[in-house]
Amino acid sequence: MNTGSDGPGEVVVSADGEKPGEARTGEDERGLGSRAPEFIKSRRMLHLSWQVGVFVIGLAVVAAGIVMLPLPGPGWVVIFGGMAIWATEFVWAQLVLRWTKRKVTEAAQKALDPKVRRRNIILTSVGLVIVAALVGFYVWKFGFVMPWKIKDQ
Repeated sequence: MNTGSDGPGEVVVSADGEKPGEARTGEDERGLGSRAPEFIKSRRMLHLSWQVGVFVIGLAVVAAGIVMLPLPGPGWVVIFGGMAIWATEFVWAQLVLRWTKRKVTEAAQKALDPKVRRRNIILTSVGLVIVAALVGFYVWKFGFVMPWKIKDQ
């Protein structure tokens, strides 16, 4: 199996410069796994009930967020809130949240790059000019008349 190392005794270092097994600060310090209290984790049936409850509550929150996507409301924020609820108990949700947090951070750093900001401003300006031209053409061709007749109703 190729581990990517060229010689024996090399130490693997992550992208942020930390070695595996070193304690991380902040949210990753606790590691993966259940955040349930110890007295709940020590009893199998109670822990299983706890997991079912966390799953049902998280599912309800995620479902509410999905409903809010087409309707008015903070849909994505609520969906990620439901994922955070699931992440208190399930490793897969913790991994999804870590991946999402990493991608959002990368996108934010990329958006703050002056070249990318300049490109985005230029594209937005060009888009607004095109939309203004289309609206101006429509008003010139058809006038400022609504496509439905309100007076007849």
